[in-house]
Amino acid sequence: MKKHHHRSYKYHAITFKLSQGQYKSLKNYCKARKTTPIKLIKKNIERFISHYEYGVPPELYLCENQLDLFENLTD
Repeated sequence: MKKHHHRSYKYHAITFKLSQGQYKSLKNYCKARKTTPIKLIKKNIERFISHYEYGVPPELYLCENQLDLFENLTD
């Protein structure tokens, strides 16, 4: 029989800090929804982490000319 080769995945750790109040709020929300903080965070950023692996469409880039709208209001 032929052995199946498993694909190896690379994972990257991302860390950020929360205040004590933010952490308590996160824990209480997760307890009420019967989920974990990691699952909650991954679910909420899923649209950003799954659609742009190979590139971002040009219309999503910010351009410097967008700020000119507010400069014309003072004239």
